[in-house]
Amino acid sequence: MSKVKIIPLGGVRENGKNAYIIEVDDNIFVLDCGLKYPESELLGIDVVIPEFSYLVENASRVAGVFLTHGHADAIGGLPYLLADIEIPVFGSELTIELAKITVADYNKTKKFNDFHVVNEKTEIDFGENITISFFKTTHTIPNTLGIVVKTTEGSIVYTGDFKFDQAIEPIYQTDFSRLAQIGSKGVLALLSDSANADNPMQVASEREVSEKINETIRYWDGRIIVASVASNLMRIQQVLNAAYKFDRKVLLTGQDLELIVQTAIKLGKLKLPDKKLLISESQLSKIPDKELLILETGRMGEPIKSLQRMANGYHKNIKIKKGDLVFITTTPSIAMETFVAKTEDLIYRAGGEVEMIGTNMHVSGHANPCDLQLMLNLLKPKHFIPVQGEYRQLAAHAKLACELGIDPQNIHITNKGDILEYRQGRLISGGEISADNVMIDGIGVGDIGSVVLNDRRVLSENGVLFAVVTVSRRDRVIVSEPQITSRGFVYVKNLRDLLKESRNIVIKVVNANLALPDFEWNKVKKEVRDSLARYLFEQTKRKPIILSIIMEYSKKN
Repeated sequence: MSKVKIIPLGGVRENGKNAYIIEVDDNIFVLDCGLKYPESELLGIDVVIPEFSYLVENASRVAGVFLTHGHADAIGGLPYLLADIEIPVFGSELTIELAKITVADYNKTKKFNDFHVVNEKTEIDFGENITISFFKTTHTIPNTLGIVVKTTEGSIVYTGDFKFDQAIEPIYQTDFSRLAQIGSKGVLALLSDSANADNPMQVASEREVSEKINETIRYWDGRIIVASVASNLMRIQQVLNAAYKFDRKVLLTGQDLELIVQTAIKLGKLKLPDKKLLISESQLSKIPDKELLILETGRMGEPIKSLQRMANGYHKNIKIKKGDLVFITTTPSIAMETFVAKTEDLIYRAGGEVEMIGTNMHVSGHANPCDLQLMLNLLKPKHFIPVQGEYRQLAAHAKLACELGIDPQNIHITNKGDILEYRQGRLISGGEISADNVMIDGIGVGDIGSVVLNDRRVLSENGVLFAVVTVSRRDRVIVSEPQITSRGFVYVKNLRDLLKESRNIVIKVVNANLALPDFEWNKVKKEVRDSLARYLFEQTKRKPIILSIIMEYSKKN
């Protein structure tokens, strides 16, 4: 009997950052290694990754990382894991090429090259009675795979991001017969995508989406600016096809797009209808507006941010003008809705018009409730673990499983770091490991904690006030009058009395300490901060960060 553990490092009770540990006896398998982009309260943070301390501590047992697809929520954390432990990475042809780009972009992993291409026919043996295999799924990028970890107790199946679309092109099609085959052989546990579990709307087929894109591009007489996520290759293909069909040239802009597109074209996963379809920035002024389509992409919310720069006139190449249509083909998250609304307003002010693909249809790369239940029926798992979603989505997915007759005791809504251990025919809680969020800020990895974030929040809300004073300890006097300056706190010209009284408080506190036998720098600084904080809150009801700087005057002989 194999010892089996399932541990989510991320991807549960959150969107993105998918990373799941499957332990079978002495082997550790890592399924996906993603990141997530921060929400607004994580001020200044670039990305968030899982905590890898458990994997580092057990590095000798880690057999490899197995990737489902090439989006950042599945591969973005790879460089940071591989910087700590060198382990093989497995994925489909396109996924591996995109993973190589991601890994090479990080200084510590530029030379890493232990990549292995697999496909839906690959089976990898890891000792006695442990096999890793794969199956084709449908997502917004080609070559997506689900993963099967076969053990003596049954298979553990991880779907990755998926949806079902019966009319989709062959390169994106799901292998339903393979799913049924996996289910017939016994599934111990299923980890399934929950990102769309709480939305009862029918997901539009990609054929319907393509028709909408064609219709929009066909009937617009002016310039068209299309916003899309760079890694949504399906959407990019549809836009390129429509541009070619209706005689428009395409300018590619946006972070990461050129490299992703060229990689996909090289592998035959993205097809240019005509080699002359794409133009360079130098050709932009030569193309009439009615023959031009600008494809602006980026990561997550980046295309929307670029649209704001275009509307405000800050974009380096493009300025939205009267007659432009801005066609948003990405579906923003709930957290982005206010930002998108403000962007629309700016575009209209600049003279453009906005159309969103999700206005009259539900567009998503994730399965709706009916498809989620179909996946459950095909695989017939004994235990079910909803993953890839916030708590409400996990709970909705759990409810869908209950409707199919799965025992509620066999449905496990986990938190990051929870250990599910298979013992005596049951999957039960086996404790937890450390699995905090690790925040990346510039080149810093994990050096930003709650204290720093709280300081950033306070700075953004209440500003900062500096109190600078120079003293002579030998003469027991203040050498120069305190200087009070602020940033983001109050408008100085209107509150001179406030700053004058702040100076008086500093003088009073410093003089009181100079009169004492022992002058302690830290004690003086603290008393200045505390006294100013009390006074400023009484006067303004605000709590700025207060920096007290006490300098010593040293008279030269």
